[in-house]
Amino acid sequence: MGATQARRGFVATSGVAFDQLKEADLILDGYYYSGRAGNLGDEPISRLIAGTGNQGGFRPVRANRSGPTSLVALLSSGQDPDWPDALDEQTGTFTYYGDNKQPGADLHNTPRRGNVLLRDVFARTYGSANDRRMIPPFLLFVWTGTSRDVRFRGLLAPGGPSSSPDDDLQAIWRSKKGLRFQNYRSRFTVLDVPLVRRAWINEILTGQVDGPSCPPAWRDWIEGRLYRPLLAQPTTVVRTKEDQTPRDAIGRAILAAIHDWFASDPHGFEQCAVELWRMMAPATGRTEVTRRSRDGGRDAVGEYLLGPAADTIGLDFALEAKCYSPGNSVGVREVSRLISRIRHRMFGILITTAHIDGQAYDEVRTDGHPIVLICGRDVVDILCSHGYTTPTAVRLWLAQRFPSPR
Repeated sequence: MGATQARRGFVATSGVAFDQLKEADLILDGYYYSGRAGNLGDEPISRLIAGTGNQGGFRPVRANRSGPTSLVALLSSGQDPDWPDALDEQTGTFTYYGDNKQPGADLHNTPRRGNVLLRDVFARTYGSANDRRMIPPFLLFVWTGTSRDVRFRGLLAPGGPSSSPDDDLQAIWRSKKGLRFQNYRSRFTVLDVPLVRRAWINEILTGQVDGPSCPPAWRDWIEGRLYRPLLAQPTTVVRTKEDQTPRDAIGRAILAAIHDWFASDPHGFEQCAVELWRMMAPATGRTEVTRRSRDGGRDAVGEYLLGPAADTIGLDFALEAKCYSPGNSVGVREVSRLISRIRHRMFGILITTAHIDGQAYDEVRTDGHPIVLICGRDVVDILCSHGYTTPTAVRLWLAQRFPSPR
């Protein structure tokens, strides 16, 4: 741990060196270095966990060839806009897409049989303790963007503490080059396990998933489907401009497509902002886009519904929409205008295709104003989570939902 590796001019620090991977524990958010020989032998996960192989994002391991899956390593690159795996650190929820990512195959007919395993795993989740004992632990790794280096992001249990079977595993339709096909979208919980010991990995590979080295959180999940999620609140409440801007060129192109669509009629973005909010908050009830000349500082008003369907209550909100070009920001004046229109027992929503200025952001959070701030990166994430993952797909959605006034 914390070793320094010097090989062919490469120096690795503050992580686990490649030649130490076979004996290493898995530390939450720990950095695991790949080799630097320039071939598949550099792959670190296959050295960390024997039998995982050195390719693909879905890597099941069996204790013997004819036996059940003992353990699964998941590698998420974070670089696939069509299938945006996502970890919500504040809730401990990880969204993962299955391995049927191209048209022409049945949902379960994939080379690695990943979707079959997902189907069987989630079917057993709601069964008995013996059913869950047959479920392999899932170990999540993410690519760091450097060589083949990875980080360990946690021990995953299928499902969640408040989700239903329908929420946990869904077969969703996608279209690629005019051809339709299905894939799974699954929900996992990152358990509160800061360290996965090498001893437990060795026990799993000999068929002892709940052996002496089993973490208490995994044992509790097996015995009673008790989820102990790892919840991590951010230390910084004010996001920087970089935090609010899409990470890649595709995300920036999606925002540009939205801005261009409403360039001749910025008021049209207000209805779009309402739709984006509904995507993010499906419990939204009635909404109304205000008149252009008399919006009173509110582009839309509505209510968010809470409680059982037979007896809901509504929290009123005011929404402000700013369709700004990339590089521009929503400043103190615009935010103050929204704050001044929020009444008692009401909250505000600000949605922009750009970013919120640092001073304005800080004032909202420091003063405790009940305002949801949705920036450009959030807009892209909302659309991608609903399958609109390219500028072309977003433009098609805009044409269908908001016919151009031009």
